[in-house]
Amino acid sequence: MSTQPLDVRYYLAALKLEGKSCLVVGGGPIAAEKIDGLLAAGARVTVVAKDAIPPVRTLAADGSIELTLRPFRVDDLDGRFLAVAGTSDERLNRHIHAAAEERDMLVNVVDVPALCNFILPAVTRLGPIAIAVSTSGASPALAKRMRNEIEAAFGAEYALLAVLLNEARDWARDRLPTYQDRKAFFDSIVGGDPDPIEMLRSNGEEAVRALIDARMRRAADSQVA
Repeated sequence: MSTQPLDVRYYLAALKLEGKSCLVVGGGPIAAEKIDGLLAAGARVTVVAKDAIPPVRTLAADGSIELTLRPFRVDDLDGRFLAVAGTSDERLNRHIHAAAEERDMLVNVVDVPALCNFILPAVTRLGPIAIAVSTSGASPALAKRMRNEIEAAFGAEYALLAVLLNEARDWARDRLPTYQDRKAFFDSIVGGDPDPIEMLRSNGEEAVRALIDARMRRAADSQVA
């Protein structure tokens, strides 16, 4: 099995998959994990497999995915945004990878970084916040451990602060004309004194709303001046 060189430099990005047609080949536990991740991102998931474990069949039964129980065919890739090969058949996985590459598609062969043109980091989600950890394919187990440790370090107050800051974005776009002005405004909240995270922990949401309102007034006054 191919080993991914550790000097591969990935461009880390987040894909907007809402409504996109994505293919997963395989119906076992490996594929099931990837199916869950795609569904969480709002993708339309089609699964092609000779057989499928009960959780995958349940997703098909409730309409969450489209499941086709037969061997993979190259035309299964037609019209897909990306493909994930999650089978235990190395030869089949290589075939899927080659066919997807010919179509200039995004393709991930699970646990074989050398056969991926994108890799899937370990992700933890806190409301609108997504924290991703990647070891560039060297060790998914280590990435998951790091993700779990990060998850334990950040509580629900971070998710709430993200929501409150998002509510201020329309105001900032309307009232602060430049990117530098908007950056300074949000930096004054997130990195300023008092600390909004500590305020959420000790004084609650309304205290942070008052802090944001005060920063809005100060930013608006600076524009007039």
